[in-house]
Order: sequence, then structure tokens, then C-alpha cells
Amino acid sequence: MSDHRRAGRLVVPREHAPADRTLLERSAIEELSHHADPWRVLRILSEFVEGFDALNEVGPAVTVFGSARAKPDDPYYKAGMAIGAALANRGFAVITGGGPGIMEAVNRGCHDAGGLSVGCNIELPHEQSLNKYVDLGVEFRYFFVRKNMFVKYARGFVIFPGGFGTLDELFESLTLAQTGKIEHFPIVLFGTPYWSGLLDWMKETVLESGAIAPYDLKLMTLTDDPEEAAEMATRPLPIEVEEPREQTGEPKAGAQ
Repeated sequence: MSDHRRAGRLVVPREHAPADRTLLERSAIEELSHHADPWRVLRILSEFVEGFDALNEVGPAVTVFGSARAKPDDPYYKAGMAIGAALANRGFAVITGGGPGIMEAVNRGCHDAGGLSVGCNIELPHEQSLNKYVDLGVEFRYFFVRKNMFVKYARGFVIFPGGFGTLDELFESLTLAQTGKIEHFPIVLFGTPYWSGLLDWMKETVLESGAIAPYDLKLMTLTDDPEEAAEMATRPLPIEVEEPREQTGEPKAGAQ
């Protein structure tokens, strides 16, 4: 199987372009007939349906992001295991990208503590397989479908140090919170040394230029303590919230 790779639920030759690239590249789209795009839409729709069906019964969960490159001897890997266990001990499932590094650490900590460890993997040019600590794994072709699952089936984010993918997930979550698309959605940054420079830049440059409001910086909290991160990410909804997040099953304020 060395000349093949996973592509969603399929196995295809490695030289085949990933579905995301085929969709986004202008030259590839121009080569398609007008009749091909509706079928592509149906495949995207089927991926949403498969994801919803697989994750609908997960229950309360926290999504954790972080670098795929962290090794088991990395302090952040060990902290990821601790957070996975802390969330499991609070009765929460964890959702990660399902790959190696921090994702593996969080899945591992949750799995070893007896919690539900979920992985949402993505088709990449170089195969990224699900780590062995995933109890429930779902394969996706499209990043935008996968991102929807990270938000829809979680009630908070913990974001570890990471690269472009992690930064993308951080700023997308901030945008959703800032624009009210998600309400009372804790966004916890883990690792003060890693994130402090970015936060200082946002305060001194982005805020000072008027591109964001002072309140926007309060959408994030920062910690170096795994137990505190788990506590922050699982805090109950404030009493003044009238409409609950549907997937948490929490009652409306004042309900008996």
C-alpha cells in the first residue's frame, strides 16, 4: 500500500491531487465541465452528513488544537496528555485533528483516563493517519467541512502552540466569537511563552490601529496549567444567556 494514500473513506494512488486542491485551483476548475460541479457539491454534502451522523452522539466535548510536530518528550506533549485526562475526568470528550503531536497527546490522555477520544482527520498530500488513541475517528476531504465539526460538537477550544494550521484555527474561532456566530465559547491559549508575543502585537498594533475593539482581546484566556485550562474550557454557560448551545443540552436561563 506504499503507493496509495487515504482520501476520505477511500484509498487512492498518491499522485492523485487532494480533493481540496482540485476544488480550489482555478486551472482544475476551468477544465471541468459545468455538469461536474453539482456532483462535487453532492460529495461535499455527503461529507457533512457523514460527519454529523458520526459525531451527533458525542455529548459535551472540548476541541483541542496544536502542532502535529510535537514529540513525546516535548513539555507541551505532556501537558496535552494532562489536559486530555483532565477533560475526561470532568465528563467531557475531546475532539482533535486526530493526527500526531499535540493531537495524539490529547487523545492519549483522554483515552487513558477512560474518556471519549475523537479524531477528525484530513486528507493531505502526505498521508496523516489517525493516531492509535482515537476511539471515534472520522476522515474528511475538505478543511471547511472538518472545521465545522470542530465547532459544532464542542463547547470550547484549547489551543496549544502550533503552526499555520493552528493559527488558522485560532483566528477562525476568534472571528466566530467576535461576530456572535458562537456564544460563550471559551478560547483558551495554552503556553504563555509561546502566545505572549502574539498577544502583545495584537494589543500594541492591531488594537492601537483601531482594527479591533478592547473587548475582543477578552475573547481569549491564557494559562500554563492543564487543570486550569480544562476548567476554563468547561465553565458552564452564564445565567444571562437566553439561547443555549443546542448540542450541550443545557436549559435556558430560568428554566425549571
